Amino acid sequence: MWRRILVWVLLSAVAYPAAAWADEQGWEYLIDKLAADGVSRERAFETFHDPRVRPFTGLEFSINAPREPRSRYRRLLRPVTITAARRCRARYAAAFEDAERAHGVPASLLAAVLFVESTCGHNTGSYVVFTRLARLAMANAPDNVARNLARFSDDDGTARGPIEAQVRHRARELERTFYPQVRALFTVADRMGIGVFNIRGSSAGAFGYPQFLPTSYLEDGVDADGDGRVSLYDFADAAASCARYLVRHGWHAGLTRAERRAVVWQYNHSDAYVDAVLTLAARIDNAPAPARSMMAARKRKPHSTSARRAAHHRSPRHAAPKQLRN
Repeated sequence: MWRRILVWVLLSAVAYPAAAWADEQGWEYLIDKLAADGVSRERAFETFHDPRVRPFTGLEFSINAPREPRSRYRRLLRPVTITAARRCRARYAAAFEDAERAHGVPASLLAAVLFVESTCGHNTGSYVVFTRLARLAMANAPDNVARNLARFSDDDGTARGPIEAQVRHRARELERTFYPQVRALFTVADRMGIGVFNIRGSSAGAFGYPQFLPTSYLEDGVDADGDGRVSLYDFADAAASCARYLVRHGWHAGLTRAERRAVVWQYNHSDAYVDAVLTLAARIDNAPAPARSMMAARKRKPHSTSARRAAHHRSPRHAAPKQLRN
């Protein structure tokens, strides 16, 4: 990789003077911003000319940020799903409890977040994060703003004052949200020792078990297992990183319910999401009492057939989760 970049730099110094970047496939705006923000123009140009990056032909966006429907999270509160979340909490008890001791965030809450975000690590997404983030970061490019203004224009092609202000505000909002993620992804890839296209995640550009955006990885990533790297695909690191994120956004002992909601809302600006996470955490905590061991059951020597059958079908013992702090 670095040999290819070096060759490209040497060739560009000779063959690409003032008009070096004439063919940027619609990504000129983002390449210019990255070059002004510390990413070499050569690296940015090469990245956007990779076959995995399609030419940018525009991004249509709504004026208002969409709200997540509650139905999206309803399945997470079904009995079978709650049982699966409790198994996640029990299976990775050491990671969750170590994170709780280190950062003061309840293990059950961390388990709930990781379960809601990635089904306990089973569904982290398969999209190329770079291409998803880059498209969203182009919202405020002048040509793209003009295209979206045209979508909301009157028959005479004019976008009236209030509509124009809303379109421009939304474009700036998307850029403020997603451009820093594109810039950060180059740093994340360097720290992980991989290319930017090797990081895969959700359609919104989040990755790993806690579904972090790149800036969150840089700010809150924790090497909890001491192996010298932060991996959001390792439960010790993922749980500790999630806990650190919540602490940075205000989690501490003694929060009221409203304050707990405000912290979790920072993870995902959605009331439906907050309700799902906090409800799931509470139900993980309120797990049924562990059944007595088979040894104890045998000592009682049930005499009836129904009693023997009941003893045979007792649930296995699992670690009792800790309570959410008030």
